[in-house]
Amino acid sequence: MRLFADTAPLRHPDFRRLWWAGIPTVIGANLTIFAVPVQLYMLTQSSAYVGLAGVFALVPLVVFGLWGGALADAMDRRTLLIIASCGLAVASVLLWAQAALALNNVWVVLCLLAVQQAFFAVNSPTRSAAIPRMVPEDQLAAANSLNMTVQQFGAIVGPLLAGLMLSFMDLSTLYLIDAATCLAPIWATMRVAKMPPTGSAEGASRWGFAAVLDGFRYLAGNTVVLMSFVVDLIAMIFGMPRALFPQMAHQSFGGPVDGGTTMALLAAAMSVGAVAGGVFSGWLPRVRRQGLSVVLMIVVWGLAMVGFGVAAGFAHGHAGPLLWVALAFLAIGGAADMVSAAFRSTILQQAASDDLRGRLQGVFIVVVAGGPRVADTLHGAAAAAIGTTAAAAGGGVLVVLGVVFAALVVPAFVRYRVSDRQTADTDKV
Repeated sequence: MRLFADTAPLRHPDFRRLWWAGIPTVIGANLTIFAVPVQLYMLTQSSAYVGLAGVFALVPLVVFGLWGGALADAMDRRTLLIIASCGLAVASVLLWAQAALALNNVWVVLCLLAVQQAFFAVNSPTRSAAIPRMVPEDQLAAANSLNMTVQQFGAIVGPLLAGLMLSFMDLSTLYLIDAATCLAPIWATMRVAKMPPTGSAEGASRWGFAAVLDGFRYLAGNTVVLMSFVVDLIAMIFGMPRALFPQMAHQSFGGPVDGGTTMALLAAAMSVGAVAGGVFSGWLPRVRRQGLSVVLMIVVWGLAMVGFGVAAGFAHGHAGPLLWVALAFLAIGGAADMVSAAFRSTILQQAASDDLRGRLQGVFIVVVAGGPRVADTLHGAAAAAIGTTAAAAGGGVLVVLGVVFAALVVPAFVRYRVSDRQTADTDKV
């Protein structure tokens, strides 16, 4: 039974409430994640514009991710989660309005995406920083795995539902459903115990730029945590080909220009692998060499992206057997990424004290969510210059080379063990 996910964190009421509320929320969020690139590609028929969405999402992610992390250390985390969830709901309503009114303006879509990502950037680090208050330290890896499994479950169901619903309803409805699902976390968070700031983080003076700098100073002095960010940036920036999915679904696999089932399958495939990795994650808490495990999983991710790109290149515009080969490679990559992310989250949560967790989680969300946005821009531009096959497969090669190089340059990360976390602060760059 240890092969299956450890559900012990669900015995804690606050974690359980947020976890269950997260199920409809992530499904709704992934309807919007599906709808935005589809709408952009419908308006422009250009992967470059789809990739441009990465820029509009990245700037608020960086600014509000860092500031949101400081807020999470300086004020009650429950209150901040409620505010951020309300903001996400409003942003989704506005996305629905522009689509329902048929404004057909690329820049309106991009700007509203930026607003939504600003609230997401506040919500995510606050939620992650709250987890160590809800569960014991020895259950953090299991709690992170459960959360990521739900996130990836939503990333499967959301695109598949979106592809199905677009056959009989307007794209604007996807945004409206997302707004409605935001009510679940608001209700659940209101029932969670208050989480006021602790230690030196308390006080309005800790909300500003100085508080953000404190988090960076800590990060600069901790090689293991810093490298967990670096290797993830390598994996995501070079190896995340999602901006190519609309064009590849249409040109490589013969799907319709407005998305359809092929696009939905591509969008969901990584998450299918991630959910499988989460369901069979019972072995994660027993792994002690977490640094080495992260490196190995990122190598697997890179090789999987190479396989995906090559399979798409040989498809020649037909959704035949090679589509399923490509989907299998994406699923393998998703499983490897889930394991890597669970270990990286655990390393970060264990290394930091509670009064710094929000700020470090802010940096974490900038890396985890910002890296793919940079990838969207780079892959979109690369596809326009050299084609989707070369962009996807070449990116996977760069991932493997980059993470191996990083591991050789900073062997302390590869040697990191769970028992080393108490001394991690003394491991200086």
